[in-house]
Amino acid sequence: MPDEINLSRLEPTLEGHEYPADREALAESFAGTTVLFADGDADLGDLLADVDQETFASAADAQTALQNVLPIEALGEPGQSDGDA
Repeated sequence: MPDEINLSRLEPTLEGHEYPADREALAESFAGTTVLFADGDADLGDLLADVDQETFASAADAQTALQNVLPIEALGEPGQSDGDA
C-alpha cells in the first residue's frame, strides 16, 4: 500500500481491503497512509477512526462515510466561494 495518496485515489485505495469491514479494522489497515488534499494532508487511519459508521459494505460505502469527516483543506482553498458575488 502506498504511503501517500491523492484524495482522488481514495476509493481505489480503499478497494484493496476486503468487505464487509468494520471501522476499526479499516482504520488499523490504513494507519500510516497519508491522504494529500488541495491544502494539507491527513492520516487515512485517523480519518476512518473518526467516522461514526461501524461497518462498511464496500469501498464506496467507506468513501461516502469519509466525506463527513474530511477537513475543509480537502475541498480546496479555505474561504473560497462557489460563485457568490
